[in-house]
Amino acid sequence: MAVVKGEQQPPLHILFFPFLAPGHLIPIADMAALFAARGIRCTVLTTPVNAAIIRSTVDRANDAFRGADYPAINISIVPFPDIGGLPPGVENGMALTSDVDRERFFEAAQLLREPFERFLADNRPDAVVSDSFWHWSADAAAEHGVPRLAFLGTSMLARSCTESMLRNNPLETVPDDPDALVLLPGLPHRVQLRRSQMMIDPAKRPDHWALFQSINAADQRSFGEVFNSFHELEPDYVEHYHRTLGRRAWLVGPVALASKDMAGRGTDALSPDANSCLRWLDTKPAGSVVYVSFGTLTTSSPAEMHQLARGLALSGVDFVWVIGAAGQALDTSEWMPEGFADLMARGRRGFIIRGWAPQLLILDHSAVGGFLTHCGWNSTLEAVSAGVPMVTWPRYADQLHNEQLVVEVLGVGVSITGGKDYASSGEVLGEAIAESIVRLMGNSEEGDAVREKAKDLGMKSRCAVENGGSSYNDVGSLMDKLMARRLPVMGVIIGSIMHAN
Repeated sequence: MAVVKGEQQPPLHILFFPFLAPGHLIPIADMAALFAARGIRCTVLTTPVNAAIIRSTVDRANDAFRGADYPAINISIVPFPDIGGLPPGVENGMALTSDVDRERFFEAAQLLREPFERFLADNRPDAVVSDSFWHWSADAAAEHGVPRLAFLGTSMLARSCTESMLRNNPLETVPDDPDALVLLPGLPHRVQLRRSQMMIDPAKRPDHWALFQSINAADQRSFGEVFNSFHELEPDYVEHYHRTLGRRAWLVGPVALASKDMAGRGTDALSPDANSCLRWLDTKPAGSVVYVSFGTLTTSSPAEMHQLARGLALSGVDFVWVIGAAGQALDTSEWMPEGFADLMARGRRGFIIRGWAPQLLILDHSAVGGFLTHCGWNSTLEAVSAGVPMVTWPRYADQLHNEQLVVEVLGVGVSITGGKDYASSGEVLGEAIAESIVRLMGNSEEGDAVREKAKDLGMKSRCAVENGGSSYNDVGSLMDKLMARRLPVMGVIIGSIMHAN
């Protein structure tokens, strides 16, 4: 028997199951806020330390919904599995300091399958959005009759590059030389990297190759995939993904635009320098400051920090530089060039933030005219959303593909390395850093064009998530698909109840 026409349906319930690292947790919390604003009941399943990282984002979102007809976002907390050997409280990729700890962390994390399956059995959500690294969640969800949506937190371009690499294994025909060029076939534009830049090499790391094959296969047999991107950002790759690869995907970003927690988002311990930095930016002219940050997991050697400091000094441009935990552990004598401290005396030309920076607030500040970034996808999208052009310095994995999107496809950035692999050919020099900053932020036709494109893309990103925008419509389309899938099940249940009576 069908559901009675006009009967009020309970809201969809979606479980979010993020991987345990900031770059995965933060967009999942933002996505939950985005979906909750559309009337979806959202639950995030994670461990105590990781719950603390996203707590302020969830609380702010729930405060915004209070008094409205929207359901709250809930965090369901499960213990991090104890296998021994890991220090107490090490539940997040950001806390790992050795290869041994990493191996134990991944071994323990796999044991989260049991509480994940228990949640599905006890709550029967309408869908689960699980990180692609939890590749086993595809089969677990299928066993419980719950559609699984995969989320990896990368660009569609980067995901397409990985798919091309796994499908074609172009390394088989390339010399075993770190500088040998590798062409990834079958993509909308020419993508070429040096062998040393390839994310995985089956000949050298067959375990990594097998893992990525498992991830890709699990994502393909899932109900679909969700991306923190929007159609206008990478239209050729949306077409490629849907038409050429035949994969079902919904683009729902930039999800950061749903955040009500621009200051404390992604942390439970904001840097004590944060408020002083924002006041310092208030004293600077519009578009005059370059913001420098390399994310939560990227580390810089003392030599790289020395050259970066030299580049900032040589550029003549004011700067805000976020120094992470690894940099904070170094003595300034290990990296700080002579005279650099004078640039920051009384806030003359530079400001250093030690710890977690309020990145959304900084990028949205009128004084910021450029972002020197590692091209992590979250940072890239946040810059795009703020209309801020980028100076790109990627290090590994999808960062290299994100740089190609930013510089070659979109034209909203300037590359420091020019595509060279400095991990094998030498360090980036301060002169190259300074030149790239000046190219982006100086008065030139090139700089004007890049800045104008970035501003235009920022407007498109905001339109995408507004009512009638491409991402807004994709969320609606996904809701319709999940509701349509639910109705036959609801009809059977109601029919059984009525028959029993």
